[in-house]
Amino acid sequence: MTVERIAEILKASGAYGWEISDTKLTGREFYFIKHSLDQARAKDVRHITLKVYGLSEDGSSMGSASADVPPSAAEEEVAKTVSDLIYQASLVKNKPYELNPARPVEPMPECAADPDGEARRFIEAMASVRETESEDLNSYEIFANFAERRFMNSRGVDVTERFPSSMVEAVVNARRDGHEIELYRLYELGACDADTLRKDIEETMAFGKDRLIAVPTPPLGSCAAVFSTDAALQIYEYFLGNLNAAYVVRGMSAFEIGKPVAQDIEGDRVSVFARRVLPGSPANFSCDAEGAPVRDLCLMEDSVPRHWCGSRMFTQYLGLDDAFSLTNWEVRGGSRPAAELRKGDFLEVVEFSDFQVDDMTGDIFGEIRLGYLHRQGNVIPVTGGSVSGNMRENLACMSMSSEQRQYANALIPAVTRLEKVTVSGIEE
Repeated sequence: MTVERIAEILKASGAYGWEISDTKLTGREFYFIKHSLDQARAKDVRHITLKVYGLSEDGSSMGSASADVPPSAAEEEVAKTVSDLIYQASLVKNKPYELNPARPVEPMPECAADPDGEARRFIEAMASVRETESEDLNSYEIFANFAERRFMNSRGVDVTERFPSSMVEAVVNARRDGHEIELYRLYELGACDADTLRKDIEETMAFGKDRLIAVPTPPLGSCAAVFSTDAALQIYEYFLGNLNAAYVVRGMSAFEIGKPVAQDIEGDRVSVFARRVLPGSPANFSCDAEGAPVRDLCLMEDSVPRHWCGSRMFTQYLGLDDAFSLTNWEVRGGSRPAAELRKGDFLEVVEFSDFQVDDMTGDIFGEIRLGYLHRQGNVIPVTGGSVSGNMRENLACMSMSSEQRQYANALIPAVTRLEKVTVSGIEE
């Protein structure tokens, strides 16, 4: 069924408002054991989602409901689904708001659909990884996809995006004296970045090698901690959460526009940006998932919040008509190179069994799988124990490297140092 026909059914339904998201995905999938191909397949799928909005008779409340529609659905089935959604939406009692209107949208540069070529580049990148007798790739899976997504709503928005969206899953093995360890990695990418992918996997192999010789983490108590892998994303997502309109409306955000997030800041000041484009990102879109145009925007400048971001509902509740949900985001690098942040005594944790930063409370907790204890000029691989603390206590003294590192749709400082962290070891 065409999107145009679904739109006609929605228009005739009497729904207060509606949205259609129609995504077509063309892809190639490869499954390798070591470097031997185990399975390969092609896919060509289509996914249609409808969202219907209902307004109460007195206009005091508004609700929504969504459902997937099979591309092969008959008109009667679509009409029945829409009718069910209108009823479900009537049970939801939110404050009314307006959907995104049609606005001029700067299109993204044209991107040729080439899943075969992209898959070949990924395979060549994985084959180029430098392995040793004790560290190698156990297995990996490559998903090279190209997507076409069309979004329409009842206020005239009609945007089509075409973009690469790929993924690589890899399991790395390290062996020593009859012991073996596995480390897992998941990479979400746009186009293939062979150099970055290879470098990261080789870094992971080095971590596996060091994990096998790691000693128990001593109980360090209060100390400085350095984060240089993807766990650091959780630290910066604390800022994103508090800059989100949903947190503001619900009274959960600790931030206020125009007011510093900390007093007497001695460390680096944090600047956060929405980015329309990040090279290699799988989220280079001209519009967000609700049809709002995406643009470069400073959300926080030198630890002072400047703009809220988020879904249409919550940004409308704040009186913002040109806001949008983040697609790509960046945290500007700090004032010093990474080497300076690694001076003195500290614990650098590169592998966690689990790591969390609570957006609302700022609480930090992580179980250490591999860390490097820097003490009196010596570096000792350690494992076990935990890291805990609170972001609010670190906002005035955190340090960020001038170098940056990209993870999927996020560009953040490559190294982050928190001064007020507690390390609980596993020695008595």
